[in-house]
Amino acid sequence: MAIDWLIRTISFVANLFILLVILNSILSYFMDAYHPLRQAIERIVAPLLNPVRRVVPLIGMFDISPMILIFLIYILESVVVNVLLALR
Repeated sequence: MAIDWLIRTISFVANLFILLVILNSILSYFMDAYHPLRQAIERIVAPLLNPVRRVVPLIGMFDISPMILIFLIYILESVVVNVLLALR
């Protein structure tokens, strides 16, 4: 029972972070950088996104670090959930 709750919580948090990364990327095209909503999302996403940006270079003028971060979140979620399922 507790493991099932933990799995659902981990999946929810991972999906929430993925949604925030996507929202941050979309809002960067349409919203001013100093808008309070965009700054709030940036404060949540930046600690995860900045290390990826330091490692992954820009491809032309495109920043693919949000896609890589989403991929890493999926992998981490999958590993953690599979370990918890094995413990059940």
